[in-house]
Amino acid sequence: MYWDSWAIDALPSWSALNNVELNGTAVAVLQADRGSGIVATKDTTMEDSVLMTVPRELVLSVETIWEFAKSDQDLNSILHAVGEFGQNARGAILIFLLIQITASSSDVARRIGNGHPWTDYIRFLPTSFSMPTFWTEEECKLLQGTSLEPALRTKLKAIEREFVHLRASTESLECCKAWWDPDFGCLTIQDYLRVDALYRSRAMDLPGTGLALVPCIDMANHGSGDATNALYETDVHGNAVLVLVTGKTPKAREELLITYGDDKGACEMVFSYGFIDPNLENARSLFLDIEIPDDDPLKLAKIEAFDAAPGFRVYMSNGEVSWYGPFVWLQCVNEEDGLEFRVLQCNNGERELQVLWSGAIIEGVLALEKCLERSNMWDVFRLRAYVAIVQRIKVQLAEYETVNEGREEVATTEPFIRPRIEEIALALSRLESILLRQAVAEFEDT
Repeated sequence: MYWDSWAIDALPSWSALNNVELNGTAVAVLQADRGSGIVATKDTTMEDSVLMTVPRELVLSVETIWEFAKSDQDLNSILHAVGEFGQNARGAILIFLLIQITASSSDVARRIGNGHPWTDYIRFLPTSFSMPTFWTEEECKLLQGTSLEPALRTKLKAIEREFVHLRASTESLECCKAWWDPDFGCLTIQDYLRVDALYRSRAMDLPGTGLALVPCIDMANHGSGDATNALYETDVHGNAVLVLVTGKTPKAREELLITYGDDKGACEMVFSYGFIDPNLENARSLFLDIEIPDDDPLKLAKIEAFDAAPGFRVYMSNGEVSWYGPFVWLQCVNEEDGLEFRVLQCNNGERELQVLWSGAIIEGVLALEKCLERSNMWDVFRLRAYVAIVQRIKVQLAEYETVNEGREEVATTEPFIRPRIEEIALALSRLESILLRQAVAEFEDT
C-alpha cells in the first residue's frame, strides 16, 4: 500500500485544528540527518512548565479506541472479529493505525472506517525504519551471536502469525475488502510490519492511561541521564502533557528530549528504536536462553510448567552485574531434590499441571526459588544455578569470538550493508560481550 506523506512544516496547522497547544515549542527538522524532533522556540523558565498539551480524545489507547468504535462500525466490526487481539493496547492500536493508513492512502480503491484526526496525522509519521525487522538478509547476518538474533527471529514469526490471524478473522467482512479483495485489496505484510514499527518506537506508558500513542509528543527524541529535559504526564483533565524536568530550562532552539528508558539495554534499544544510546558502556541488559538436558526425566514437564521463554536475564544494577531467571531454578533441581509434577483433572474437563516441592503444592514456578531458599540444601541449589549460568555465558562468549571475524569480513565486503546498520550491529556485539565478561568475573567469585 502506498503511504502518503506530508512535510512536517504542515504540523502546526494540524495541531491548531485539533486543539493541540504548543507552548513555546515546535516540531522541526533537525540537522545532520537526525530526522524530526521537538525544539523550544524561546528561552524557557520554570513558569513554562507545561510545554505541550494534547487533548485526551487524540490519545490512542485501548480504552479510547474502543470508544471510537462505538461510532465507527467498521472499526467495531474488526475489533470484534479479531477477538482477544483487539482487547489489548497493542492489538487495538495496530488495527486503528491500519485503518488510518488505508483511509489516508491515495491508491486505495475503497475506503474503510470513519474520518479521524489521526487519518491526517499519520501522514507526518515516518515511512522507513531502521529497526532490525527492516534490515536486509545480509544485514541480519551481522547479528549472529548476539541476543538480538533469536529475538528478531521470534518477532518475525510472531508478526507473520498475527498477520495471518488478521486476514483469517476479517477477510469475510465487507469493510475489509479494501484489504483483502483479490482484485483491489492493498494490505500487505510490509504494511503490518510498518505499523508494528510505529507502535514499538512511539508507544509510551502514559500515567493514568497505560500504553498509548500521543500525537506531537511522540515526536520527542531520546536523551538519557542529564540530557533528559522533558517528560510526559497526564493532567487533571486526562490530557497528555509534555512538561519540563524540574531544574531544566532549555534555551531557544534547544531540543527537548525525553527518556525512552534509561534502564533499557542495548538489545532492546536496537529492537524497538533502531539505535543504541551512545553513552552506554556495556549492553546494560540482555536475555540468554538456557536448555534442559535431554537426559532430565522431568524435561517435558518443566517446559510445560514454565509459560515464558526459558532463560535468564543478565543486567546491571547499582553498578554491579545481577541476573534474574525463575527457569534456572527449575532447570537445576529434580525429583530426588523434592520437585514433583502432578496433573489435575478440572471439573470443566481441562487438565492443570501442578508444581510440588517436598510434597506440597506451590504457586507455580515463580514460587520455587523461595522454597529452595528455605531448604537446608540452599547452598547446593544456588551453586548449581550459578554454574549453569556461567557455563551458558561462556558458551555465548565463545560464539561471539567465533563469529566476530566472519561478521567483520561480511560487513567489510558485502555491498548491501548500510554503514549505519553495520555500526549498530557491531556496537551491540561489543557491548554485550563487555557485559557478559563482567558477569563471568562477578558470578565466578560468588
